[in-house]
Amino acid sequence: MYWRAVDSSTEQPSENLSPPGRLPPPPDPASPAAALDVGRRTGRGGIAISAAKLYFIITGLVQQVALKAVLGLEGYGALSSSLAAASIAYNPVVGASIQGVSHALATSLPAERESALRKTLRFHIALALLLGGCFFALAPSVGRFTGAPHIVLSLRVLSLVLVLYGVYAPLVGALNGLTHFGSQAALDALAATLRTLGLVGGAAGLAGYDSEVLGGVEGAALGFTVSSFAILVVALWRVGIGRPGSGGPSLRAYLRFIGPILLGQVLLNLLFQADQLLLRRFAAEAAVSAGLDVTRADALVGAYRAIQLFCFLPYQLVLSISIVIFPVVAKAHREGDQVAVADYVRQGMRLAVIITGLIVSVTAGLSEPLLRLVFGADAALLGAAPMQLLALGLGNLALFGVLTAILNSLEKQRLGLVVTALACALVAALCVGRVRGLPLGSELLMQTALATSAALLLATLVAAWIVRREAGAVLAPRTLFRVPLALGCALLVARALPASSGVLTLALSLVVVVSYVLALIGLRELSANDWRQFQRIVAPRSAAG
Repeated sequence: MYWRAVDSSTEQPSENLSPPGRLPPPPDPASPAAALDVGRRTGRGGIAISAAKLYFIITGLVQQVALKAVLGLEGYGALSSSLAAASIAYNPVVGASIQGVSHALATSLPAERESALRKTLRFHIALALLLGGCFFALAPSVGRFTGAPHIVLSLRVLSLVLVLYGVYAPLVGALNGLTHFGSQAALDALAATLRTLGLVGGAAGLAGYDSEVLGGVEGAALGFTVSSFAILVVALWRVGIGRPGSGGPSLRAYLRFIGPILLGQVLLNLLFQADQLLLRRFAAEAAVSAGLDVTRADALVGAYRAIQLFCFLPYQLVLSISIVIFPVVAKAHREGDQVAVADYVRQGMRLAVIITGLIVSVTAGLSEPLLRLVFGADAALLGAAPMQLLALGLGNLALFGVLTAILNSLEKQRLGLVVTALACALVAALCVGRVRGLPLGSELLMQTALATSAALLLATLVAAWIVRREAGAVLAPRTLFRVPLALGCALLVARALPASSGVLTLALSLVVVVSYVLALIGLRELSANDWRQFQRIVAPRSAAG
Protein backbone atom coordinates (compact mmCIF):
# COMPACT_ATOMS: atom_id res chain seq x y z
CA MET A 1 0.00 0.00 0.00
CA TYR A 2 1.11 3.59 -0.53
CA TRP A 3 2.30 5.67 2.38
CA ARG A 4 -0.58 8.06 3.03
CA ALA A 5 1.37 10.56 5.09
CA VAL A 6 3.38 12.02 2.19
CA ASP A 7 2.74 15.77 2.00
CA SER A 8 2.35 17.29 -1.43
CA SER A 9 5.30 19.58 -0.76
CA THR A 10 7.65 16.60 -0.70
CA GLU A 11 6.54 15.02 -3.98
CA GLN A 12 9.22 14.68 -6.67
CA PRO A 13 8.95 15.04 -10.47
CA SER A 14 7.71 11.86 -12.13
CA GLU A 15 11.13 10.83 -13.37
CA ASN A 16 12.46 10.87 -9.79
CA LEU A 17 9.64 8.97 -8.13
CA SER A 18 10.61 6.21 -5.75
CA PRO A 19 9.10 2.74 -6.16
CA PRO A 20 5.39 2.42 -5.29
CA GLY A 21 4.72 2.42 -1.57
CA ARG A 22 7.98 4.17 -0.74
CA LEU A 23 8.67 7.64 0.54
CA PRO A 24 10.51 10.01 -1.80
CA PRO A 25 14.19 10.47 -0.93
CA PRO A 26 15.18 13.44 1.22
CA PRO A 27 16.84 16.45 -0.43
CA ASP A 28 20.59 16.46 -0.89
CA PRO A 29 21.97 17.74 2.44
CA ALA A 30 24.94 19.25 0.62
CA SER A 31 22.63 21.61 -1.26
CA PRO A 32 22.39 25.07 0.37
CA ALA A 33 18.88 25.49 -1.06
CA ALA A 34 17.85 22.16 0.40
CA ALA A 35 19.31 23.07 3.80
CA LEU A 36 17.40 26.37 3.75
CA ASP A 37 14.20 24.57 2.78
CA VAL A 38 14.64 22.06 5.62
CA GLY A 39 15.10 24.92 8.07
CA ARG A 40 12.00 26.70 6.77
CA ARG A 41 9.91 23.52 6.82
CA THR A 42 11.05 22.82 10.38
CA GLY A 43 10.17 26.34 11.42
CA ARG A 44 6.78 26.11 9.75
CA GLY A 45 6.27 22.74 11.38
CA GLY A 46 7.01 24.27 14.75
CA ILE A 47 4.44 27.00 14.10
CA ALA A 48 1.85 24.42 12.98
CA ILE A 49 2.39 22.25 16.05
CA SER A 50 2.38 25.31 18.31
CA ALA A 51 -0.95 26.34 16.77
CA ALA A 52 -2.30 22.84 17.39
CA LYS A 53 -1.09 22.96 21.00
CA LEU A 54 -2.72 26.37 21.43
CA TYR A 55 -5.95 24.89 20.08
CA PHE A 56 -5.48 21.98 22.50
CA ILE A 57 -5.15 24.45 25.36
CA ILE A 58 -8.30 26.30 24.33
CA THR A 59 -10.36 23.14 23.93
CA GLY A 60 -8.94 21.86 27.21
CA LEU A 61 -10.08 25.02 28.93
CA VAL A 62 -13.57 24.65 27.47
CA GLN A 63 -13.54 20.99 28.44
CA GLN A 64 -12.59 21.60 32.06
CA VAL A 65 -15.04 24.45 32.52
CA ALA A 66 -17.86 22.35 31.07
CA LEU A 67 -16.94 19.33 33.21
CA LYS A 68 -16.92 21.39 36.37
CA ALA A 69 -20.30 22.88 35.42
CA VAL A 70 -21.79 19.44 34.71
CA LEU A 71 -20.26 17.53 37.64
CA GLY A 72 -19.85 20.24 40.30
CA LEU A 73 -16.59 20.84 42.18
CA GLU A 74 -16.71 17.49 44.02
CA GLY A 75 -17.54 15.41 40.93
CA TYR A 76 -14.92 17.34 39.01
CA GLY A 77 -12.40 16.46 41.72
CA ALA A 78 -13.28 12.76 41.53
CA LEU A 79 -12.92 12.74 37.73
CA SER A 80 -9.62 14.62 38.02
CA SER A 81 -8.30 11.88 40.33
CA SER A 82 -9.30 9.20 37.80
CA LEU A 83 -7.71 11.03 34.87
CA ALA A 84 -4.57 11.81 36.87
CA ALA A 85 -4.03 8.15 37.77
CA ALA A 86 -4.83 6.96 34.24
CA SER A 87 -2.55 9.54 32.63
CA ILE A 88 0.42 8.10 34.52
CA ALA A 89 -0.26 4.93 32.51
CA TYR A 90 -1.24 6.17 29.05
CA ASN A 91 0.84 9.36 28.70
CA PRO A 92 4.18 7.47 29.01
CA VAL A 93 3.03 5.08 26.29
CA VAL A 94 2.16 8.05 24.08
CA GLY A 95 5.41 9.92 24.72
CA ALA A 96 7.68 6.89 24.33
CA SER A 97 5.84 5.66 21.23
CA ILE A 98 6.13 9.01 19.48
CA GLN A 99 9.83 9.38 20.28
CA GLY A 100 10.63 5.74 19.55
CA VAL A 101 8.93 5.52 16.16
CA SER A 102 10.08 9.02 15.24
CA HIS A 103 13.69 8.01 15.90
CA ALA A 104 13.29 4.70 14.06
CA LEU A 105 11.96 6.36 10.89
CA ALA A 106 14.21 9.44 11.04
CA THR A 107 17.31 7.23 11.15
CA SER A 108 16.12 4.70 8.53
CA LEU A 109 16.86 4.81 4.82
CA PRO A 110 13.89 6.08 2.75
CA ALA A 111 13.35 2.64 1.24
CA GLU A 112 13.13 1.05 4.71
CA ARG A 113 10.71 3.42 6.40
CA GLU A 114 7.50 1.53 5.72
CA SER A 115 8.94 -1.72 7.04
CA ALA A 116 10.32 0.17 10.05
CA LEU A 117 6.81 1.43 10.76
CA ARG A 118 5.28 -2.04 10.45
CA LYS A 119 7.92 -3.57 12.74
CA THR A 120 7.65 -0.93 15.46
CA LEU A 121 3.84 -0.82 15.24
CA ARG A 122 3.59 -4.55 15.99
CA PHE A 123 5.66 -4.03 19.13
CA HIS A 124 3.52 -1.13 20.33
CA ILE A 125 0.25 -2.99 19.80
CA ALA A 126 1.49 -5.83 22.01
CA LEU A 127 2.73 -3.35 24.62
CA ALA A 128 -0.59 -1.49 24.66
CA LEU A 129 -2.59 -4.68 25.22
CA LEU A 130 -0.27 -5.79 28.02
CA LEU A 131 -0.31 -2.46 29.85
CA GLY A 132 -4.04 -1.99 29.38
CA GLY A 133 -4.72 -5.36 31.00
CA CYS A 134 -2.41 -4.60 33.90
CA PHE A 135 -4.04 -1.24 34.55
CA PHE A 136 -7.51 -2.83 34.53
CA ALA A 137 -6.40 -5.39 37.11
CA LEU A 138 -4.67 -2.81 39.34
CA ALA A 139 -7.54 -0.28 39.37
CA PRO A 140 -8.82 -1.34 42.85
CA SER A 141 -5.33 -0.98 44.32
CA VAL A 142 -5.00 2.50 42.82
CA GLY A 143 -8.35 3.47 44.34
CA ARG A 144 -7.27 2.26 47.77
CA PHE A 145 -3.87 3.98 47.64
CA THR A 146 -5.35 7.36 46.70
CA GLY A 147 -8.11 7.09 49.29
CA ALA A 148 -10.75 7.15 46.54
CA PRO A 149 -12.43 3.73 46.19
CA HIS A 150 -15.35 5.42 44.40
CA ILE A 151 -13.26 5.99 41.22
CA VAL A 152 -12.37 2.32 40.53
CA LEU A 153 -15.00 1.78 37.79
CA SER A 154 -13.93 4.89 35.91
CA LEU A 155 -10.30 3.72 36.12
CA ARG A 156 -11.21 0.39 34.58
CA VAL A 157 -13.02 2.11 31.72
CA LEU A 158 -9.95 4.29 31.14
CA SER A 159 -7.81 1.16 30.72
CA LEU A 160 -9.35 0.96 27.23
CA VAL A 161 -7.99 4.45 26.50
CA LEU A 162 -4.53 3.12 27.33
CA VAL A 163 -4.89 0.39 24.70
CA LEU A 164 -6.27 2.73 22.01
CA TYR A 165 -3.69 5.47 22.63
CA GLY A 166 -0.96 2.83 22.60
CA VAL A 167 -1.80 2.09 18.96
CA TYR A 168 -2.52 5.69 17.96
CA ALA A 169 0.72 7.23 19.27
CA PRO A 170 3.14 5.26 17.03
CA LEU A 171 1.26 6.61 14.00
CA VAL A 172 1.84 10.16 15.26
CA GLY A 173 5.49 9.22 15.80
CA ALA A 174 5.76 8.21 12.15
CA LEU A 175 4.59 11.65 11.04
CA ASN A 176 7.03 13.29 13.46
CA GLY A 177 10.01 11.23 12.32
CA LEU A 178 9.34 12.20 8.71
CA THR A 179 8.94 15.88 9.74
CA HIS A 180 5.35 15.95 8.44
CA PHE A 181 4.53 18.39 11.21
CA GLY A 182 1.45 19.79 9.45
CA SER A 183 -0.24 16.41 9.39
CA GLN A 184 0.81 15.80 12.99
CA ALA A 185 -0.68 19.14 14.03
CA ALA A 186 -3.96 18.35 12.27
CA LEU A 187 -4.24 15.03 14.14
CA ASP A 188 -3.46 16.78 17.44
CA ALA A 189 -6.22 19.31 16.84
CA LEU A 190 -8.76 16.66 15.87
CA ALA A 191 -7.85 14.51 18.88
CA ALA A 192 -8.35 17.50 21.20
CA THR A 193 -11.78 18.19 19.70
CA LEU A 194 -12.93 14.58 19.93
CA ARG A 195 -11.65 14.21 23.47
CA THR A 196 -13.54 17.32 24.61
CA LEU A 197 -16.76 16.15 22.96
CA GLY A 198 -16.37 12.67 24.43
CA LEU A 199 -15.62 13.74 28.00
CA VAL A 200 -18.26 16.44 28.25
CA GLY A 201 -20.90 14.53 26.28
CA GLY A 202 -20.39 11.39 28.34
CA ALA A 203 -20.46 13.29 31.62
CA ALA A 204 -23.65 15.13 30.66
CA GLY A 205 -25.30 11.93 29.42
CA LEU A 206 -24.89 10.07 32.71
CA ALA A 207 -24.72 12.94 35.23
CA GLY A 208 -28.41 12.63 36.04
CA TYR A 209 -28.55 8.85 35.73
CA ASP A 210 -30.19 7.35 38.79
CA SER A 211 -27.72 4.61 39.65
CA GLU A 212 -25.29 3.84 42.45
CA VAL A 213 -22.83 2.44 39.91
CA LEU A 214 -22.91 4.78 36.91
CA GLY A 215 -22.78 8.55 37.02
CA GLY A 216 -21.18 11.56 35.38
CA VAL A 217 -17.63 10.49 36.23
CA GLU A 218 -18.10 7.08 34.59
CA GLY A 219 -19.90 8.71 31.65
CA ALA A 220 -16.94 11.01 31.03
CA ALA A 221 -14.59 8.00 31.03
CA LEU A 222 -16.84 6.20 28.51
CA GLY A 223 -16.93 9.27 26.27
CA PHE A 224 -13.14 9.54 26.40
CA THR A 225 -12.87 5.92 25.29
CA VAL A 226 -15.19 6.45 22.31
CA SER A 227 -13.25 9.54 21.21
CA SER A 228 -9.95 7.61 21.47
CA PHE A 229 -11.30 4.92 19.16
CA ALA A 230 -12.41 7.56 16.65
CA ILE A 231 -9.02 9.29 16.45
CA LEU A 232 -7.29 5.92 16.06
CA VAL A 233 -9.43 5.16 13.00
CA VAL A 234 -8.54 8.52 11.46
CA ALA A 235 -4.81 8.03 12.14
CA LEU A 236 -4.83 4.56 10.58
CA TRP A 237 -6.49 5.98 7.48
CA ARG A 238 -3.99 8.85 7.28
CA VAL A 239 -0.75 6.99 7.96
CA GLY A 240 -1.39 3.33 7.20
CA ILE A 241 0.41 0.42 8.83
CA GLY A 242 3.55 0.22 6.70
CA ARG A 243 4.74 -2.84 4.76
CA PRO A 244 6.55 -6.05 5.71
CA GLY A 245 10.30 -5.98 5.18
CA SER A 246 13.71 -6.18 6.78
CA GLY A 247 14.13 -2.44 7.36
CA GLY A 248 13.99 -0.76 10.72
CA PRO A 249 15.70 -1.52 14.01
CA SER A 250 15.92 -4.99 15.47
CA LEU A 251 13.67 -5.70 18.44
CA ARG A 252 16.67 -5.75 20.75
CA ALA A 253 18.00 -2.42 19.46
CA TYR A 254 14.55 -0.85 19.64
CA LEU A 255 14.01 -2.03 23.19
CA ARG A 256 17.42 -0.72 24.15
CA PHE A 257 16.46 2.70 22.78
CA ILE A 258 12.85 2.93 23.91
CA GLY A 259 13.12 1.17 27.29
CA PRO A 260 14.77 4.05 29.16
CA ILE A 261 12.47 6.53 27.38
CA LEU A 262 9.36 4.60 28.47
CA LEU A 263 10.55 4.38 32.04
CA GLY A 264 11.53 8.03 31.93
CA GLN A 265 8.06 8.92 30.63
CA VAL A 266 6.47 6.94 33.45
CA LEU A 267 8.50 8.95 35.93
CA LEU A 268 7.80 12.21 34.09
CA ASN A 269 4.04 11.63 34.18
CA LEU A 270 4.25 10.50 37.77
CA LEU A 271 5.99 13.83 38.32
CA PHE A 272 3.05 15.61 36.63
CA GLN A 273 0.49 13.97 38.88
CA ALA A 274 2.39 13.14 42.08
CA ASP A 275 1.38 16.31 43.88
CA GLN A 276 -2.30 15.92 43.03
CA LEU A 277 -2.40 12.23 43.96
CA LEU A 278 -0.52 12.81 47.22
CA LEU A 279 -2.82 15.71 48.00
CA ARG A 280 -5.76 13.37 47.36
CA ARG A 281 -4.37 10.81 49.80
CA PHE A 282 -3.43 13.30 52.52
CA ALA A 283 -6.76 15.15 52.22
CA ALA A 284 -8.62 11.84 52.54
CA GLU A 285 -6.57 11.00 55.64
CA ALA A 286 -7.39 14.43 57.06
CA ALA A 287 -11.09 13.90 56.37
CA VAL A 288 -11.08 10.53 58.11
CA SER A 289 -9.21 12.02 61.09
CA ALA A 290 -11.93 14.66 61.35
CA GLY A 291 -14.63 11.99 61.27
CA LEU A 292 -15.73 12.84 57.72
CA ASP A 293 -16.20 10.73 54.58
CA VAL A 294 -13.24 10.46 52.17
CA THR A 295 -15.33 12.12 49.45
CA ARG A 296 -14.90 15.41 51.35
CA ALA A 297 -11.43 15.51 49.81
CA ASP A 298 -12.95 15.81 46.31
CA ALA A 299 -13.54 19.57 46.56
CA LEU A 300 -9.92 20.30 47.50
CA VAL A 301 -8.67 18.06 44.69
CA GLY A 302 -11.04 19.80 42.29
CA ALA A 303 -9.70 23.23 43.29
CA TYR A 304 -6.09 22.03 42.92
CA ARG A 305 -6.88 20.60 39.50
CA ALA A 306 -8.31 23.98 38.50
CA ILE A 307 -5.01 25.57 39.55
CA GLN A 308 -3.05 22.99 37.57
CA LEU A 309 -5.08 23.68 34.44
CA PHE A 310 -3.59 27.17 34.28
CA CYS A 311 -0.17 26.27 35.64
CA PHE A 312 0.34 23.48 33.08
CA LEU A 313 -0.18 25.92 30.20
CA PRO A 314 3.56 26.64 29.71
CA TYR A 315 4.36 22.94 29.53
CA GLN A 316 1.56 22.24 27.04
CA LEU A 317 2.61 25.03 24.70
CA VAL A 318 6.36 24.58 25.08
CA LEU A 319 5.86 20.87 24.32
CA SER A 320 5.71 21.85 20.65
CA ILE A 321 9.35 22.91 20.89
CA SER A 322 10.26 19.47 22.23
CA ILE A 323 8.38 17.80 19.39
CA VAL A 324 10.21 19.82 16.73
CA ILE A 325 13.65 19.81 18.35
CA PHE A 326 13.73 16.04 18.94
CA PRO A 327 14.16 14.84 15.30
CA VAL A 328 16.50 17.68 14.22
CA VAL A 329 18.83 17.27 17.21
CA ALA A 330 18.75 13.49 16.78
CA LYS A 331 19.74 13.85 13.11
CA ALA A 332 22.53 16.36 13.84
CA HIS A 333 23.84 14.14 16.63
CA ARG A 334 23.83 11.08 14.38
CA GLU A 335 25.78 13.01 11.74
CA GLY A 336 28.32 14.13 14.35
CA ASP A 337 27.58 17.84 13.84
CA GLN A 338 28.18 19.10 17.38
CA VAL A 339 27.97 22.75 16.32
CA ALA A 340 24.48 22.20 14.93
CA VAL A 341 23.44 20.30 18.06
CA ALA A 342 24.54 23.16 20.30
CA ASP A 343 22.84 25.72 18.07
CA TYR A 344 19.51 23.82 18.00
CA VAL A 345 19.59 23.36 21.78
CA ARG A 346 20.41 27.01 22.44
CA GLN A 347 17.66 28.28 20.13
CA GLY A 348 15.09 25.80 21.43
CA MET A 349 15.76 26.63 25.07
CA ARG A 350 15.62 30.36 24.37
CA LEU A 351 12.16 29.99 22.82
CA ALA A 352 11.06 27.78 25.69
CA VAL A 353 12.16 30.28 28.33
CA ILE A 354 10.54 33.25 26.56
CA ILE A 355 7.20 31.47 26.01
CA THR A 356 7.17 30.14 29.58
CA GLY A 357 7.75 33.62 30.98
CA LEU A 358 4.94 35.01 28.82
CA ILE A 359 2.35 32.59 30.18
CA VAL A 360 3.56 32.66 33.78
CA SER A 361 3.33 36.45 33.82
CA VAL A 362 -0.43 36.11 33.37
CA THR A 363 -1.17 32.99 35.43
CA ALA A 364 0.90 34.09 38.43
CA GLY A 365 -0.06 37.76 38.13
CA LEU A 366 -3.83 37.34 37.71
CA SER A 367 -4.49 34.06 39.51
CA GLU A 368 -7.59 35.08 41.46
CA PRO A 369 -9.54 36.73 38.61
CA LEU A 370 -8.63 33.92 36.20
CA LEU A 371 -9.86 31.22 38.59
CA ARG A 372 -13.02 33.17 39.33
CA LEU A 373 -13.70 33.75 35.63
CA VAL A 374 -13.25 30.14 34.57
CA PHE A 375 -14.12 27.99 37.60
CA GLY A 376 -16.19 30.24 39.83
CA ALA A 377 -15.88 31.74 43.29
CA ASP A 378 -15.55 28.42 45.14
CA ALA A 379 -12.41 27.42 43.25
CA ALA A 380 -10.97 30.95 43.45
CA LEU A 381 -11.44 31.11 47.21
CA LEU A 382 -9.44 27.93 47.74
CA GLY A 383 -6.88 28.21 44.95
CA ALA A 384 -5.88 31.82 44.23
CA ALA A 385 -2.93 32.03 46.63
CA PRO A 386 -1.49 28.56 45.87
CA MET A 387 -1.77 29.27 42.14
CA GLN A 388 0.58 32.27 42.36
CA LEU A 389 3.26 29.93 43.66
CA LEU A 390 2.51 26.87 41.54
CA ALA A 391 2.54 28.92 38.32
CA LEU A 392 6.23 29.62 38.89
CA GLY A 393 6.93 26.01 39.84
CA LEU A 394 5.26 24.46 36.81
CA GLY A 395 6.98 27.03 34.61
CA ASN A 396 10.16 25.18 35.55
CA LEU A 397 8.42 21.94 34.57
CA ALA A 398 8.02 23.26 31.02
CA LEU A 399 11.77 23.83 30.77
CA PHE A 400 12.45 20.48 32.41
CA GLY A 401 10.39 18.74 29.73
CA VAL A 402 12.43 20.32 26.91
CA LEU A 403 15.70 19.44 28.65
CA THR A 404 14.78 15.77 29.02
CA ALA A 405 13.64 15.62 25.38
CA ILE A 406 17.05 16.97 24.37
CA LEU A 407 18.79 14.25 26.38
CA ASN A 408 16.64 11.62 24.67
CA SER A 409 17.45 12.99 21.22
CA LEU A 410 21.16 12.77 22.11
CA GLU A 411 20.60 9.09 22.99
CA LYS A 412 21.29 9.90 26.65
CA GLN A 413 18.01 8.37 27.77
CA ARG A 414 19.51 7.02 30.97
CA LEU A 415 20.58 10.48 32.07
CA GLY A 416 17.06 11.74 31.35
CA LEU A 417 15.74 8.84 33.38
CA VAL A 418 18.00 9.64 36.34
CA VAL A 419 17.13 13.34 36.45
CA THR A 420 13.40 12.60 36.14
CA ALA A 421 13.62 10.08 38.97
CA LEU A 422 15.35 12.76 41.03
CA ALA A 423 12.52 15.21 40.34
CA CYS A 424 9.88 12.62 41.33
CA ALA A 425 11.73 11.80 44.53
CA LEU A 426 12.05 15.48 45.43
CA VAL A 427 8.35 16.18 44.86
CA ALA A 428 7.28 13.13 46.85
CA ALA A 429 9.70 13.79 49.72
CA LEU A 430 8.80 17.47 50.06
CA CYS A 431 5.06 16.78 49.80
CA VAL A 432 5.26 14.09 52.48
CA GLY A 433 7.35 16.34 54.69
CA ARG A 434 5.23 19.49 54.35
CA VAL A 435 1.67 18.29 53.58
CA ARG A 436 0.99 15.03 55.38
CA GLY A 437 -0.73 15.48 58.73
CA LEU A 438 -2.19 18.92 58.02
CA PRO A 439 -5.90 19.39 58.84
CA LEU A 440 -8.49 19.40 56.07
CA GLY A 441 -8.47 22.87 54.53
CA SER A 442 -6.86 25.28 52.06
CA GLU A 443 -3.43 25.07 53.75
CA LEU A 444 -3.10 21.63 52.15
CA LEU A 445 -3.15 23.32 48.76
CA MET A 446 -0.60 25.98 49.67
CA GLN A 447 1.92 23.55 51.12
CA THR A 448 1.49 21.17 48.16
CA ALA A 449 2.20 24.03 45.75
CA LEU A 450 5.25 25.12 47.77
CA ALA A 451 6.74 21.62 47.95
CA THR A 452 6.16 20.96 44.24
CA SER A 453 7.62 24.30 43.12
CA ALA A 454 10.79 23.91 45.19
CA ALA A 455 11.36 20.36 43.94
CA LEU A 456 10.92 21.33 40.27
CA LEU A 457 13.31 24.27 40.54
CA LEU A 458 16.06 22.03 41.91
CA ALA A 459 15.43 19.30 39.31
CA THR A 460 15.45 21.79 36.41
CA LEU A 461 18.78 23.24 37.49
CA VAL A 462 20.30 19.74 37.59
CA ALA A 463 18.85 18.87 34.15
CA ALA A 464 20.20 22.12 32.66
CA TRP A 465 23.69 21.35 33.96
CA ILE A 466 23.59 17.87 32.40
CA VAL A 467 22.40 19.19 29.02
CA ARG A 468 25.12 21.83 29.04
CA ARG A 469 27.70 19.12 29.60
CA GLU A 470 26.33 16.77 26.91
CA ALA A 471 25.23 19.21 24.19
CA GLY A 472 27.80 21.95 24.71
CA ALA A 473 25.10 24.58 25.21
CA VAL A 474 21.86 25.19 27.04
CA LEU A 475 20.98 28.89 27.29
CA ALA A 476 22.83 32.15 26.73
CA PRO A 477 23.58 33.92 30.06
CA ARG A 478 22.01 37.14 28.83
CA THR A 479 18.70 35.34 28.19
CA LEU A 480 18.86 33.75 31.62
CA PHE A 481 19.13 37.25 33.09
CA ARG A 482 16.74 39.17 30.84
CA VAL A 483 13.70 36.89 30.80
CA PRO A 484 13.28 36.64 34.62
CA LEU A 485 13.73 40.42 34.82
CA ALA A 486 11.00 40.94 32.20
CA LEU A 487 8.78 38.48 34.07
CA GLY A 488 9.30 40.43 37.29
CA CYS A 489 8.30 43.67 35.54
CA ALA A 490 5.13 42.06 34.17
CA LEU A 491 4.19 40.69 37.60
CA LEU A 492 4.58 44.18 39.09
CA VAL A 493 2.23 45.52 36.42
CA ALA A 494 -0.26 42.75 37.19
CA ARG A 495 -0.20 43.57 40.91
CA ALA A 496 -0.87 47.24 40.14
CA LEU A 497 -3.94 46.55 37.99
CA PRO A 498 -7.41 47.06 39.50
CA ALA A 499 -9.55 44.13 40.64
CA SER A 500 -11.34 42.61 37.68
CA SER A 501 -14.06 40.17 36.75
CA GLY A 502 -15.60 38.79 33.59
CA VAL A 503 -14.34 40.02 30.24
CA LEU A 504 -12.22 42.69 31.92
CA THR A 505 -9.92 39.90 33.15
CA LEU A 506 -9.08 39.03 29.53
CA ALA A 507 -8.32 42.67 28.76
CA LEU A 508 -6.01 42.93 31.77
CA SER A 509 -4.30 39.70 30.72
CA LEU A 510 -3.47 41.38 27.43
CA VAL A 511 -2.01 44.35 29.34
CA VAL A 512 0.26 41.98 31.29
CA VAL A 513 1.36 40.22 28.08
CA VAL A 514 2.16 43.51 26.37
CA SER A 515 4.16 44.69 29.38
CA TYR A 516 6.19 41.46 29.30
CA VAL A 517 6.93 41.77 25.58
CA LEU A 518 7.84 45.44 25.90
CA ALA A 519 10.20 44.59 28.76
CA LEU A 520 11.91 41.97 26.57
CA ILE A 521 12.26 44.51 23.77
CA GLY A 522 13.59 47.14 26.16
CA LEU A 523 16.13 44.64 27.52
CA ARG A 524 17.07 43.75 23.89
CA GLU A 525 16.14 40.10 24.28
CA LEU A 526 13.65 40.48 21.42
CA SER A 527 14.90 42.36 18.39
CA ALA A 528 14.15 43.11 14.77
CA ASN A 529 16.24 40.08 13.83
CA ASP A 530 13.73 37.79 15.57
CA TRP A 531 10.94 39.33 13.52
CA ARG A 532 12.90 38.90 10.27
CA GLN A 533 13.54 35.24 11.04
CA PHE A 534 9.85 34.71 11.72
CA GLN A 535 8.97 36.37 8.41
CA ARG A 536 11.38 34.11 6.53
CA ILE A 537 9.73 31.05 8.07
CA VAL A 538 6.15 32.03 7.24
CA ALA A 539 6.84 33.69 3.87
CA PRO A 540 5.63 31.84 0.75
CA ARG A 541 8.27 29.67 -0.89
CA SER A 542 8.65 31.98 -3.91
CA ALA A 543 9.10 35.07 -1.74
CA ALA A 544 11.63 33.37 0.53
CA GLY A 545 13.64 32.03 -2.35
